[in-house]
Amino acid sequence: MKKINWQYAFGEVLIVIIGISIAFSMNKCAETSKDDKLKFQYLSSIKNDLEIDKTNLETNSKELDTKIGTLQKVMPLFNETDPNKKKGIRQIFGIMQLTDFNPKDITYQSMINSGHFSLVNDFELKTTIETHYSDYKTILKDYERQEIIHKQYVGDYFIHNMDYDAMRQGGLGFKDEKLLKNILQSMNGSLILKKQASERGIKSCDSLIKVISEKLNNL
Repeated sequence: MKKINWQYAFGEVLIVIIGISIAFSMNKCAETSKDDKLKFQYLSSIKNDLEIDKTNLETNSKELDTKIGTLQKVMPLFNETDPNKKKGIRQIFGIMQLTDFNPKDITYQSMINSGHFSLVNDFELKTTIETHYSDYKTILKDYERQEIIHKQYVGDYFIHNMDYDAMRQGGLGFKDEKLLKNILQSMNGSLILKKQASERGIKSCDSLIKVISEKLNNL
């Protein structure tokens, strides 16, 4: 019976174990590197989305300032005999267009739906991202207030309380100035809320951009 060289056999087993360990370690390193690269791409994309959102909110904030300023000038003209009344009140047509905000949350939603949000293993960063996109829901509700006023009151007023023939002949054309003034007062309130929501959004974008930028520099 052939004698087993246990020392040689042990050496062979050890070599196999070491080989497997090295291969496993290399595979683990490759996966970690792949995850880090994917995380970098996701965070870079979110940062780009935030910069676009911030720009849009800043544009909206300036536009809302202009509309609020116009309303403040127009409101005192109602029920007055000011010679500039007609010209002044007609400025309201310039504020009727809705100021919209459509957040770019595609990257964030993609991470959530694909399960890749787990790549963000920094608790503070993850919480900050989640809080930011959750706050968008509140911002959009404040934006929705003006839309509700438009749908329920503004459109109805311009259909049923406008004399367009009188307007073409140089008159104001508003049959019920008191009602219009009440609508505009409600609209002014909604614009102020929308302005405040925009400012909150800008501040939140700034904060998250800063946190993500620091994280990207360390990846």
